[in-house]
Amino acid sequence: MTSVDLLLITAAYLLGAIPFGLVFSRWLTGKDPRDFGSGNIGATNASRTGGKKIGVLTLAADILKGIIPVFIAVQLSGAGQGKEWLIAAVAIAAFLGHIFPVYLKFKGGKGVATMFGVLLPWQPAVALIAFVIWIIAILLSRYVALASILAGISLPFSAWLLGASTAAIYACALFCVLMAIRHQSNVQRLLAGTESRVGKNG
Repeated sequence: MTSVDLLLITAAYLLGAIPFGLVFSRWLTGKDPRDFGSGNIGATNASRTGGKKIGVLTLAADILKGIIPVFIAVQLSGAGQGKEWLIAAVAIAAFLGHIFPVYLKFKGGKGVATMFGVLLPWQPAVALIAFVIWIIAILLSRYVALASILAGISLPFSAWLLGASTAAIYACALFCVLMAIRHQSNVQRLLAGTESRVGKNG
């Protein structure tokens, strides 16, 4: 691995670690999303904290911070299994940056939007399948957490069925596991019947 590769991976983490939900909420409303709702810095709780505008801005920024470093890695890497591992490392770094941001003492979001972002320029078909599953689950249940968990579970299976590289399959499996872990509190609330649905506060 070259110094350029290491620089790209480090930059991906530092970009992924930018807590846009917190930045936009404080900038536009003066509120801290960590003090409201689930206490999460992602788009869903940012929307509950500061309204739909904050939620949309956060969602877009969290997706873009995944797209940008992976797009650069894809353009610089070319083809080959070895290059696939570099792209996977960049994607994982951006994802880990979001859920374990150095700027917030490693206490970040749940990674759903950034997961979509890192997959779009690298494994767009896998991202599309996960998005369709997410939309269907939202429409049927109105639970963002349940939709996110199901979308995460689909990742490694979709990657494998579509013939993705070993690096991509492993990265998708990691995304799946970490998103499930990050949603543990949501699972507990789902089982207790206290999880908030789309369009409702709580």
